Amino acid sequence: MVYLSLFFVSFISATLFPMGSEAVLLYDLSLGYSIFLLWFVATVGNTLGSLLNYWLGLKGEGFLENRGYLSKEKMQKAHNRFEKWGGWVLLLSWMPIIGDPLTFIAGVLRYDLRKFIMIVVLAKGVRYSVLIISICWLN
Repeated sequence: MVYLSLFFVSFISATLFPMGSEAVLLYDLSLGYSIFLLWFVATVGNTLGSLLNYWLGLKGEGFLENRGYLSKEKMQKAHNRFEKWGGWVLLLSWMPIIGDPLTFIAGVLRYDLRKFIMIVVLAKGVRYSVLIISICWLN
């Protein structure tokens, strides 16, 4: 149940809903659960949440523009930034506030899915690794 809860929280925290998975991960670490399994579950959950953002961007751009949530100007600015920095900007997908919209924009811009997955898994995996190593080092 611990791993399922962590997966769910990690998944939701990677979507456009505000939630943090770090506290749950740290709590589970303090209870002595497997470091590798916690890292793996958090990374997979967070990556799949980012894939949901990608899919929403892929399918929802027109809907959001029609509803007035996205303007052509904002989308063009995002497109220009994304083109300037390339897919490597997705290395910032682990960051609060800006990471989730980046994965959405990647979907809107139809960024190559294989590259998207590789970069996002790397970013999310390193993020959780740094967090786990930091906590283990402090104890």
